[in-house]
Amino acid sequence: MKKRFNIAGTCIPQKHYMADTSDKISRIVRLIEQESYFTINRARQYGKTTTLMLLWSLLKERYVVINISFEGMGMDAFGSEDAFVRRFCRRVEKNLRLSGYGEEKRKIWECAEGKEDLETLRDRITDFCGQEEEVLLFIDEVDKSSDNQMFLNFLGLLRELYLERAMGTVTFKSVILAGVYDVKNLKLKFRPDEEKKYNSPWNIAVDFPIDMSLSVPEISAMVREYEEGQEFLIEAEAVAEEIHRYTSGYPFLVSLICLWMDERISVEIALKDCWTPWGVRAAVREILKGTNVLFDDMIKNLENHPKFRSFVEGILFGGNQVPYKVSNPEINLGVTFGIIGENEGLCKISNIMFETYIYDHFIADQVIGKQVLSSARTQFVDENGDLEMDTVLEKFQDLMKAEYRREDEAFFERQGRLLFLCFLKPIINGTGHYVVEPQTRSNTRMDIVVFYGKQEYIVELKLWSGPRNHGEGVEQLMGYMESRGQKKGWLLTFCFLKNREKRMEEYTRTMEYAGEKSVYSVVV
Repeated sequence: MKKRFNIAGTCIPQKHYMADTSDKISRIVRLIEQESYFTINRARQYGKTTTLMLLWSLLKERYVVINISFEGMGMDAFGSEDAFVRRFCRRVEKNLRLSGYGEEKRKIWECAEGKEDLETLRDRITDFCGQEEEVLLFIDEVDKSSDNQMFLNFLGLLRELYLERAMGTVTFKSVILAGVYDVKNLKLKFRPDEEKKYNSPWNIAVDFPIDMSLSVPEISAMVREYEEGQEFLIEAEAVAEEIHRYTSGYPFLVSLICLWMDERISVEIALKDCWTPWGVRAAVREILKGTNVLFDDMIKNLENHPKFRSFVEGILFGGNQVPYKVSNPEINLGVTFGIIGENEGLCKISNIMFETYIYDHFIADQVIGKQVLSSARTQFVDENGDLEMDTVLEKFQDLMKAEYRREDEAFFERQGRLLFLCFLKPIINGTGHYVVEPQTRSNTRMDIVVFYGKQEYIVELKLWSGPRNHGEGVEQLMGYMESRGQKKGWLLTFCFLKNREKRMEEYTRTMEYAGEKSVYSVVV
C-alpha cells in the first residue's frame, strides 16, 4: 500500500509519511525511565496522540504499557466513583486485550457485581503493578471530562500512590496525561453555584520541556522519504525551510501543506513543480482560501473570548509589543490554543498561516473590502499577468483621500494597516496571497510580502514621522529587499498632518554587491 500524508487521526509509520521525531521520543523515554509523571499539554492537532502511539510501539516490549483515552467517556462516567471505576477498568482491560495480553493478565481489571470505588481501583492498580513487569499508564484526551470533582479525586489517587512508592507501594512506573489544557492548572467547578478555582493535586508532575513543533531537519526527513518513491529529485532542505517558514513547525499544518502539494495542486501543476518553495506557497494560498477543523477551532476561540480577540487585534494591527508572560490570562489562553507564541521575549501569532487566516477573518468584516470589488481587477495587472503594485498604492491613495482625509493620527495607527489589507485582499484573491513579516511589525512599521503568480512584492507600511525618518525608511526597506533578492519595493506612508498632500516619488540606489534598487513611495 502506497504511503500518503495524513491529517486525520493518528499517524501510522507503515501507512503515512511522518517527520523524524526520534530525538523527541528519546527525550520523552528518558523522562519515563526516570519514573516521572508528567503532562503533554499542547494545542489541538499537535501530534499528542501520535506521540503516545509511537511511545507505546517503542516501549511495549520493555514494559506493560496501558494506553487509553478519555475521549467519549461521557459525563455520566464521572457522576460517581462506581461509574468511573467501571468505565476506567473496562478501557484498561480492552487495551490490554488488543495489545495481546492473555486473560490471566486482564482479569484483575474485570469488575464484578457489587459497588466499585476508588479504593477498589487502588487495589487493582497495586495488584497489577505488583507483578514482575513495570507498568506505564498513558491517558490521552485527559481534559475532555476534567471539570468535575471525580476527576480531581482520580488525580489524587495517582498522587497518593506515587508518594507511597517511598514506603514500598508498587504503582505505575510513569504516568503521561495528554490534553490541550495543563492538568496542573485546570479550573475545577465542584458545585453549580461555586466559583471556579485553581485546585489540582497534579503537583507531582515534572515539567515537560520538549518542543513538540517540527524542526526543519525533521520536516526534511519526511520530504526525503517521500522523494524515494518519486521519479524526480526534490531540494528537501529548501522545501522544508519554506514549509517551516509558514507553519513554524505546527505538525498538522506541515502535513496539510504536503498533502496539498502531493494530491491537490498537482492536479493542475506538474508534481515535480509542486515540490518546490514556489509549490509550498501555492499550497498555502489554496489552503488559506478554505477552512479546516484547526482553522475553525481557532476562529471559534477568538470569537468566544472577546478580551483575547482584542489582545490579538492589538498585536496585529496596533503593533503592540507585549512581553511574553504565560501568567497573563490572555497570553495563557493564546498559548493553550496554539495561537500565541514567543519571539525574543515578545508575544507573536504562532505561525504565518494562523496570522494570515486571522487577518483575513478580520478583513471579512470590513466594508472597505467591498469597495475595490466594483473596479475591474485588470487595471491592477499588466499584460504579462504581473501585479501593478504602483497602481495598487495609487488607487489606495485616492480612496484614502476621498474617504478618510479628516481622520487623525490615532485612526491611522489603529486602522491604517487593516484598511490597506482590506483594499489589497480582493485584488490578489484567487491568484496570490500575502504574509506579514513578524519581525518587522511594530507600532510604526510593518512589512507585507505579496506573492502574485510567481512574483514577489515587498510593501512596507509606516507612519509619517518627518522627512529624515522617511529617508531612513527607504534605506531600511532597501536592506530588506536585498535580503529577499528583490530589486523593487514599495513604501506606503500614512501621514496624519492636516496639510498633507498626495505624494508619489521613486528612489533609486546602487548598492554594493546588490546592484540597482528602487523604492516607489506613496504618502497618504
